[in-house]
Amino acid sequence: MSTIPLDYETLRLVWWLLLGVLLIGFAVMGGRDLGVGALLPFAARTDAERRVLLNLVGPTWEGNQVWLVLGGGAIFAAFPPLYAVSFSGFYLAMIVILLALILRPVGFKFRGKVKDARWRAVWDWALFVGGFVPSLILGVAVGNVLLGAPFHLDDSMRAFYTGNFFMLLMPFALLCGLVSLGMMVTQGAAVIAGRTTGPLAARARTYGTIAGLATIVLFALGGLWIAFGIDGYAITSPVDGNAAINPLAKSVDLVRGGWLANYGLYPWMIAAPVLGFAGLAGAVIGLQARLRLPTLLASSLAIFGIVSTAGLSLFPFLLPSSTVPEASLTLWDASSSQLTLFVMLLVTCFFLPIILAYTAFVFRVMRGTVSTQSLEKNPNAY
Repeated sequence: MSTIPLDYETLRLVWWLLLGVLLIGFAVMGGRDLGVGALLPFAARTDAERRVLLNLVGPTWEGNQVWLVLGGGAIFAAFPPLYAVSFSGFYLAMIVILLALILRPVGFKFRGKVKDARWRAVWDWALFVGGFVPSLILGVAVGNVLLGAPFHLDDSMRAFYTGNFFMLLMPFALLCGLVSLGMMVTQGAAVIAGRTTGPLAARARTYGTIAGLATIVLFALGGLWIAFGIDGYAITSPVDGNAAINPLAKSVDLVRGGWLANYGLYPWMIAAPVLGFAGLAGAVIGLQARLRLPTLLASSLAIFGIVSTAGLSLFPFLLPSSTVPEASLTLWDASSSQLTLFVMLLVTCFFLPIILAYTAFVFRVMRGTVSTQSLEKNPNAY
């Protein structure tokens, strides 16, 4: 008899939820930095204004990457088959994201080394790429998960990915990328508008309003596309949440609009897309009304709703296979052992509150308005 107090099915569900929390945490916290970076060449027109934006995110961006690292670690430890297929199949896309992210610390450090307009302009655009590219490609990745990835498993559970980088750039996946970019830009605009003043804040409100309204339209279009334009996946064989992992032991059918099935089975899930639309509308209203904290909260709520919509629509799938649907990885057949999940849960229950408390402390210390005047008083500013 197992001495683990939680059954295997419950642990799998808990880790699916924790993975969602980590991904949402990165989208909300990292989205601040990515959104500000994507707006850098446009919202800020002078060198002084761009320095203000750099110092909005410079002191905290490294801490925000913790959520990305934790998300990758959770996939590696809790869902090894998912890690093996996704990190090998989407290898080039992830390299592009990592190279773009690397531009940020390099840009922060090197931009101010030379007092030359051309030198600084190069690094400003590098920082823009570091915000724009990850925001877009991460959404493209989610779109490809909804479409299904071209992989299959042999009898020994070895994964074979048969796609390439350019196959990821499908129209629906690009639409999802634009939704991701739009919500990140809205988040970045909310940060800029809330912590700066004058023309810089005014331009952020303008760009944030455009991004928020565009994201509402794109998010709605994505929902219609999912309902009428692509096939969803459905498990058609009995599911045992406590069974040992074996992705090939199930049968799967493709159903037009199948990704909407969960909303009929679990009506409460409709709250996710509603929160996405409501958060975006609230962010747009808040930007126009010059409400600082409510705007940022609304933008964060929009990210929560949009990311949750994707996760709840996919449930229980983690990575569907467009080549052999039966090889699709699900929550029930792609997890680590019961003992591994339980030990990891204990560790997470200890460290996650520490991370949350430290993050809250840092943002409390770094709160307040950033201006050119405040930078003149800080010799360590970027």
